Amino acid sequence: MKIKDIIQYLEEIAPSNYQESYDNSGLIVGDANREVKQALISLDCTEEVVEEAIRKGCDLIISHHPIVFSGMKQFNGKNYVERTVIKAIKHDIALYAIHTNLDNVMGGVSSKMADILGLENQAILRPKKGLLKKLVVYVPRANVEEVRSALFEAGAGAIGDYDQCSYNTAGYGTFRPLDGANPTIGEVGSQERVEETKIEVIFPVQLERKILVAMLSAHPYEEVAYHIVSLDNNISYVGSGAIGNLKEPMPADMFLRLLKEKFNLQVIRHTDLLSKNISRVALCGGAGGFLLGDAKRSGADIFITADYKYHEFFDAEGEIIIADIGHFESEQFTQELLLDIITKKFANFAVLLTEIDTNPIKYYS
Repeated sequence: MKIKDIIQYLEEIAPSNYQESYDNSGLIVGDANREVKQALISLDCTEEVVEEAIRKGCDLIISHHPIVFSGMKQFNGKNYVERTVIKAIKHDIALYAIHTNLDNVMGGVSSKMADILGLENQAILRPKKGLLKKLVVYVPRANVEEVRSALFEAGAGAIGDYDQCSYNTAGYGTFRPLDGANPTIGEVGSQERVEETKIEVIFPVQLERKILVAMLSAHPYEEVAYHIVSLDNNISYVGSGAIGNLKEPMPADMFLRLLKEKFNLQVIRHTDLLSKNISRVALCGGAGGFLLGDAKRSGADIFITADYKYHEFFDAEGEIIIADIGHFESEQFTQELLLDIITKKFANFAVLLTEIDTNPIKYYS
């Protein structure tokens, strides 16, 4: 097992280009080609977590939060970030983070929160745009099946719960090979007219290179006529937050008790309960205040997230309940999520959950 094998699988589920612009997900320390025997999973990567990895013989730490967010010019141990990185390098421990890209997929962090609460009919709260492209390619009629199959095999034509999706239009193409050409069809200097099919397929942007290689390999022409169009479509399974329904509506105070129990909370900061039942629930792991408008528009009765500031609670405006359960608390099940993802694929690979409580916030009661 090599580090890159694990990374490749994780990023098939949560591609790195799904992360937000401010983020720093990916391999932060280490060589992707190095063999790995055992991994440690944690929400945060701290000095204590690296020490735990040393004790347990782990040579890879997979964390949700990146230990390094911005550029670093010195490594002299003056703060916990530098000390953590230095310790990992000294002991040859690789550090990998899968942060907002895991937040931004169905089945990711917010979906895990929804699962804990037993929500049904789950969906992404704010789907992302700009992550899809369309390929249009013109293929001689005799080679259509071969080229189309190559595109499907490379990942093109997948839309939601469907794959091998394409649109095909019959027509004809014209061309004249010039001196130096080696045409598959026709002769140099003579214009050709060929019965062709225009194949159109949609694909996620991260697969562009793979799909183009597959298309060019399968296409018979020396010069392939194609074009790529960027799309503004939403992707229903990629984006921020989650929304879902309770199996049965329940009074707001009863729901907060359920929330407190399921997430093992010491405290919930919330707005007025509005004297109504909770039926539809919006959630976002971590700091999700930017999704409040989406939660309202989705018809949610309550929005569960973290890191709300005092004045931001006024934005509820009597239209929705805001419940701040704490950053660590909202993302605590991400560790189990990653464990399940990895062991499902690599059943014989040793993966451990950290025993360190990395929550920096304590409550005095």
